[in-house]
Amino acid sequence: MIGKDPERMTVCESEVLRICDSFASRIYAWCILPNHYHLFLKTERIKELRGKLGQFHGRSSFEWNLADNRRGRKVWYNCFEKPMRSERHFWATLNYVHHNPVHHGYVRRWSDWPWSSARQYLEEVGPEEAKRIWLNYPILDYGKKWDI
Repeated sequence: MIGKDPERMTVCESEVLRICDSFASRIYAWCILPNHYHLFLKTERIKELRGKLGQFHGRSSFEWNLADNRRGRKVWYNCFEKPMRSERHFWATLNYVHHNPVHHGYVRRWSDWPWSSARQYLEEVGPEEAKRIWLNYPILDYGKKWDI
């Protein structure tokens, strides 16, 4: 499990971002949670990126299972990729990634979660612009095929 302790969360975040930096031309948002993570990025090298993330998943699951005395436990499950279909899809996805720790009940505000790009995003665009984007591109129907 990623979120056994804060140190493991930080190591996971660092490694995932290091890999993404090698293959993505832009990282728009990320969020590392105790049992999964979200990445929102631009890349022309998706196969290579997925391959390196897969290697990290294999290595980290072995190390974490050894440390937790849980040999054979499945740590990583699925990896999805989805091209952005519109400006609405882009901004709703960015909101979705940043809102995930709030959605899962870990924190009350985006900026309270340390393993996310939310703080950086809020510093870059400012609270008023972030609020405007949140209101104009809500995530209420996210994942319900509105983006097809």
